[in-house]
Amino acid sequence: QVQLVESGGGLVQAGGSLRLSCAASGFTFSSYAMSWYRQAPGKERELVAFITSTGGNINYADSVKGRFTISRDNAKNTVYLQMNSLNPEDTAVYYCVALALYGSNWSQFGSWGQGTQVTVSS
Repeated sequence: QVQLVESGGGLVQAGGSLRLSCAASGFTFSSYAMSWYRQAPGKERELVAFITSTGGNINYADSVKGRFTISRDNAKNTVYLQMNSLNPEDTAVYYCVALALYGSNWSQFGSWGQGTQVTVSS
């Protein structure tokens, strides 16, 4: 079955950087798009970044454009999120998810990982 394991979170001061990793198994990683989401306390889960299976199409939430970079290594079945210039508003649990294209719509494939906590202090 789909298994996603996020890592790399932690406590960082405002202006700092972190690199998150998501190790995937149980499916053909190179055939699926991947996304990073985050959920802050009391808020809904929101999309942060998206990357297609080959990395040819990448999109970001407006709130992270220019600061975050999503990438993937299909040989290692891993997707990354490089986060720079972090601010307290980036504090959240970060999750990765696999996506499949059904017709013209992207839908979640498999389950969420356990997430990794990112805390940015001011």
